[in-house]
Amino acid sequence: MQKSLMLLHTNDLHSHFTNWARIVHYIQTYRDAQTRYVDIGDHADRAHPLTEATLGLGNIQLLNEAKVDFVTIGNNEGITFSRDALHDMYFHAKFPVIVANIQDNEIGHRPDWAIPYYIDTMDHGVSVAYVGYTAAMTDFYHEIGFSVACPLSTLPTAVEKLRGEVDAIVLLSHLGLPMDEKIAAQVEGIDVILGAHTHHALQEGKRVKNTLIAQAGKCGQYIGEVTLQFDGKTHQVIEKHARLIDPAPFPEDEKIVRQLQELARQSIEVLEKPITNLPRALPVAWYRPSVACQQLCDELVLWCGTQLGMMNAGVLLEDIPKGVVTYGDIHRICPHPINPCVVEVSGADLRETVARAETADLVNLELKGFGFRGKVLGKMVYTGITVSENGLFLLGSPVIDEEIYKLATLDMYTFGFLFPKLAHAQTKTYFMPEMLRDVLCQMLKKQH
Repeated sequence: MQKSLMLLHTNDLHSHFTNWARIVHYIQTYRDAQTRYVDIGDHADRAHPLTEATLGLGNIQLLNEAKVDFVTIGNNEGITFSRDALHDMYFHAKFPVIVANIQDNEIGHRPDWAIPYYIDTMDHGVSVAYVGYTAAMTDFYHEIGFSVACPLSTLPTAVEKLRGEVDAIVLLSHLGLPMDEKIAAQVEGIDVILGAHTHHALQEGKRVKNTLIAQAGKCGQYIGEVTLQFDGKTHQVIEKHARLIDPAPFPEDEKIVRQLQELARQSIEVLEKPITNLPRALPVAWYRPSVACQQLCDELVLWCGTQLGMMNAGVLLEDIPKGVVTYGDIHRICPHPINPCVVEVSGADLRETVARAETADLVNLELKGFGFRGKVLGKMVYTGITVSENGLFLLGSPVIDEEIYKLATLDMYTFGFLFPKLAHAQTKTYFMPEMLRDVLCQMLKKQH
């Protein structure tokens, strides 16, 4: 008689709780002794007031109540919280946190809350090893006191060792689909990769050689389900299938609804803390100069200790009102998990970057991802940089193409396609764990 394992998985919830009570209802209704529920990271996102106010502890409480079996961490857990906050979050976890490629530099080894793998022997005798890896965003982890290794440097050895001890290996991967495909092609012996990070919705999974890759979109839009069938005698994997389940038609778990309501109430209390009392309102505009956006760019330059700075106006979502301003107001107006950074860039590359920033395509871009949680990028705001018909001027002088300049800006510009010259710059310094809203708080406290 065949033996089975059902894996229910979520990834990249990003603190979107609309479907969470339905997801938990489905999991609790259909799980049995041969079912495991796993989360593949980025459950927490500090753009959400609940996560911000509880510093991620609310997300851990939700996962505890859902009786998750195993998790790995995503970049939104790993690099948007301080080292102490991260330790505090997972100290309260009632589930194994599986991350093989992270090290706490202060203690010289893996954090106490993290394990590299977990061997699970089910009631019917089948043993499964769960191995976890998170995205190797090395520069960011370094700034908060961690090291994170590339998975291909250690994973092959780990799989080879575990292969002789268990009947199946499941990789919990917050690495993204391209890396998952590379691992599946190069590392023999992984039966299933439960993926995350790139928000792919793989309706029936994807097979690369002998590995089945699954990923369940983002924001709770799907529950992933992978079914493994084992030979009853040899315990060899003989079948594996993946599908996605829309949680929307299912009822909500009433206990989870009450938990979310209580966490929301607690969050409001925290976020009502006053930050300052503004003598006048500071208007925000996305497509023309505005007081708040310019002052924030100026403050960013002071924060980073440079003379030049640039950021898009769209990082501020609304006007800053006159009178008492609370932390909740700051979070609502600037919700992004974005860090200040300094990029060292040549004059020629800065010229190209500014030219790209001034294009209508960039100004009107409705960006999704890279930490941006706004509507549209908007006009680029500059400090110490003047764009005119006569050329580009830095602190009143023409830019020198061969000169290296230190530019205060936002970490999201150092990723991907937005500004390639900033992304490819050799020297970048990230200011962590502080976020852009911390710069905004400092700016507002200086108002007279």
